[in-house]
Amino acid sequence: MTDDGIPEPDRIEGAPHPRKTATLFGQSKAEADFLHAYTSGRLHSGWLVTGPRGVGKATLAWKIATFLLANPDTGFFGDPTLDVDAQHPDARLIQSGAHPRLALIRRPWDDKTKKLRSEITVDAVRNLKTFFQLSAADGGRRVVIVDAADELNRNAANAILKELEEPPPNTTILLIAHRPSRLLPTIRSRCRELRCSTLSADNLQKALEQAGHAAQNSESLATLAGGSAGDAIRLLNHDGLHLYAELVKMSEDLPHMNRQAALKLADSCAGRGAEIRFGLTLDLMDLFLSRAARAGLMGEPNAQGAPGEARLLARIAPNDHAARKWAQLQQDLSQRARHGRAVNLDPAALILDMIFKIEETAQGVAAA
Repeated sequence: MTDDGIPEPDRIEGAPHPRKTATLFGQSKAEADFLHAYTSGRLHSGWLVTGPRGVGKATLAWKIATFLLANPDTGFFGDPTLDVDAQHPDARLIQSGAHPRLALIRRPWDDKTKKLRSEITVDAVRNLKTFFQLSAADGGRRVVIVDAADELNRNAANAILKELEEPPPNTTILLIAHRPSRLLPTIRSRCRELRCSTLSADNLQKALEQAGHAAQNSESLATLAGGSAGDAIRLLNHDGLHLYAELVKMSEDLPHMNRQAALKLADSCAGRGAEIRFGLTLDLMDLFLSRAARAGLMGEPNAQGAPGEARLLARIAPNDHAARKWAQLQQDLSQRARHGRAVNLDPAALILDMIFKIEETAQGVAAA
């Protein structure tokens, strides 16, 4: 939350804001790539920080911004790092969210609906004109962070493109992108990419501890989070491990689904206050289908997201034919979920429909 009570769209619930995250784990290559460009005098004006959600892209962007604003262009003796003393004046200004030469573009708050907008609007980008004019007064370096560039609407994307085509002097623009393929090709072509990778189990554990989370059921958590600290925190915040275990238990008699458990799960996703559980259920169903498809190609998984999952996946996806069936169902249900949420279909009805599609596919695989 900001000081006036508005939620921050670029912050994961249950974790510090990326600007306040002390240590970045698992992204040493991306850090080294940026520092090599900096020390060799090839600092690009536009950078695209890419990778899955929750692996540290925003933390990297804020560390780069702090580094650039705190270091004059006088060169280095020895090997530089992105680390800046937290008591450095520029670092303290950034921590407080009040650095005059740093602009942050993110989804704005809608005073009418009292919600965050679903996309970054062009007005947020147009404000850069004023920022560049005001920040030019002291002649120092300026940094812009866009989090996330995937959320730019068409007009906002075109406005950012203009800044990338003719960047103001001594300015670095950092665009965080979860799915860079969705960006305008012209935006991608004008940026140098820094690719962040998923976290190892060890780095995931360290990232969770830094965020104040004691990870229990570490195998299940690491399996379901897929190397994303953000996803792991979301699972911990909203009892996602138990929810996934419910999905597995409900499916253990496939090709016949436990109808009573299916109805209970669907009902738990409906009604006021169930929006988070509904979204998490859709995501975990998508993950279950993805893991079923992978099991058909690679065999029983070595790690499981819930007790009995590995054996279940091996049984319902015994071969590559089954893998194709589950992969197609995942694609179909993903589109169905996006459409259902867009048109506000009844959550319980949507969940039940998806469960029955899973049962239907399992019956087809068993009969093949």
